[in-house]
Amino acid sequence: MEHILYTNFDYNPKKYYFVYIGELKSYGISVFFAEALSKLYPDKDIEFFAIVPDVFEQYDYENIIVINPVVEAYLKKSTNKRKISSRITAREFYTAVSHNDYVHSLIHKILENQDELYVYMFESSPYLTLIEHEKVKLIGPDPFLVEKFNNKIFQYTLLKDEIPVVEHKICNSFTQLIDETESLRNDWIDGIFVTLEYSAGGANSIISYTKKELYEKYKGFDTNYLISRYIPHKYDPTVLGVVGNENDIYIAGVADQRIVNGTKFTGSTYPSVLPEKVKEELYDYTRKIGKILGKYGYRGIFGCDYIVDDDENVFFVEINARKQGTTLEFCCTLENCLPEGSPNLPELELYSVLYNKFPENVIEKYDCDEIHWGTYNFKVPTNTITDGYIPQFKDEREVFRKVAKGKLKKDYVVMEHIGNDFIITTGTFLARIVSVASSREEMLEGIEFGKKLVENTIFIL
Repeated sequence: MEHILYTNFDYNPKKYYFVYIGELKSYGISVFFAEALSKLYPDKDIEFFAIVPDVFEQYDYENIIVINPVVEAYLKKSTNKRKISSRITAREFYTAVSHNDYVHSLIHKILENQDELYVYMFESSPYLTLIEHEKVKLIGPDPFLVEKFNNKIFQYTLLKDEIPVVEHKICNSFTQLIDETESLRNDWIDGIFVTLEYSAGGANSIISYTKKELYEKYKGFDTNYLISRYIPHKYDPTVLGVVGNENDIYIAGVADQRIVNGTKFTGSTYPSVLPEKVKEELYDYTRKIGKILGKYGYRGIFGCDYIVDDDENVFFVEINARKQGTTLEFCCTLENCLPEGSPNLPELELYSVLYNKFPENVIEKYDCDEIHWGTYNFKVPTNTITDGYIPQFKDEREVFRKVAKGKLKKDYVVMEHIGNDFIITTGTFLARIVSVASSREEMLEGIEFGKKLVENTIFIL
C-alpha cells in the first residue's frame, strides 16, 4: 500500500472499532479507553487500531498502521542500507494521515458496519481533518481550543491575575526581544527565560544570559516571544487533571519533572517529594485553571506545570492542553489505588466529551504512596546509530499490577526501543524507561539501570 510503511491491521466487520492516532508511547492509554468504551457499550466487541509515525525494526503491537512521510522520503532517495527512524512534527503527521487514501478507504469500510468512528488522540489537532467527517467523532478537547490554550502568551495573559505567575513581558519581534532582554539583565540577574508561543518539551525555549545566545537560538526570527524572569529552583512539579465541565475538575495527582539545563524535559517521578502544603496549593491552582478551561468549553484531559522556589513559593509555568507524558503512568497508578470499577482518566474524558459530566462513583485519591514510579525519555541529542537491540515490551501496566500486589518489590522496563542498525536523527526518541517500585530509592535505581541498558545500544555519528 502506497505511503504505508508498515501495517498488521486486518479489519474484522464483526467488531466495533475506534482509532488511536499519535505516537506509540501513548498506545497503552488506548487500552484503558477501550475498556471505558466497553463499559459504555457492553453489547459491542470493542477493538481499536492505531495510526502511528514511529518507525521500528519490528512491532509487537496489534492493529498498527505506520505513516511517516519524512522517513518515506528518505528511503526513496537513499542508497544507505541502514534503516532510519526520524521524529516528525505533529502537523506533518496529522496532515499525512488526513490525506492518506488507504486511511480514507478504511474509514469508509468501517462506517459501513457501525454508526460512528471515535478518534482518540494524545493531543487534539486542527491538522487532523479526518474528524470533519460527520460520522467521525473526536473524543478529546476541541482542537481549536487546544491550539488557543497551548499558546503560552495567551496562557500568561489569561492567568496573570488568577494565580501566581512569574514576572514576564511579551515581545512582538526579534528586535524587541533583544532590546527588552538587554534592558532587564541587570534586574533579572539569574537569567531570562525566553520561549516562542508554542514550545513542547522545551524545544523552542532557552534560559538566556547573553545576546549571543538569543541570536544562536532564534537566528533573528521575527515572531512573538514570551520572556520571564528566571527563578532558581529545585522542583518542577506537574499536575494532571480532567475537565468534566466548568464546575467539575478531577485531579489525578502531582509528579516531579526532571528538567535538564533549565528547559529540557526528560521524565517524571511519583509521588512528588514536595511538602503536603505545596501539593495542596498545586491542586487548588490546577483546579482553578481547569474551571477556566471549562468555561471556554474545553472538555478532557489537561496538565499544568509549575516551579517551586527555595522558599516553597509556587509559580505557574504552563498549561498543557493535552494528555501529558505522565498520563499512562497515572492510569496504571489509579487502577491499583482506587476501588475496583472506579472510572479511570480515559473514562472521565469520554463522559466529559459525550455528556458534559463525569460518570458516577468518581473517586479522587490524593496520593498513592505505596507505588513509586519514574520515567525517562531517551531522546538522542545528535544523529546516532544503534548497535544493539532491546526486546519489545509493551505491557507496563502489568509491572504496576505486580508491584502494587506485592508480587514484585521493584521492576523496570525499556519501552519502544527502535531496534538494531538504525540511523536515529537528532531529537528522536530511541526508547522510554519506566521503573516501578515500592520505594523511591529502588525506583530511581531502576531508571539508572535502564539508561545504561539503552546507552549500550548506540554510538554517536
